[in-house]
Amino acid sequence: MKKAQIGDIIEFKNGLRGIVEKVNENSVIVDLTYMDNYKELDLQERTVVNHKNYKIVE
Repeated sequence: MKKAQIGDIIEFKNGLRGIVEKVNENSVIVDLTYMDNYKELDLQERTVVNHKNYKIVE
């Protein structure tokens, strides 16, 4: 599996998308404000996603 790089758009957990801000050994930190409906979903700005739990979209 290819690991995401900083700036990649990834999709995870039921279609949530975000921009990778930092790549760690086992996970990435993702900025969720990329999504148009971010405010409607009432999510925090950033989250941590394990490398096994996402796919690279762009």
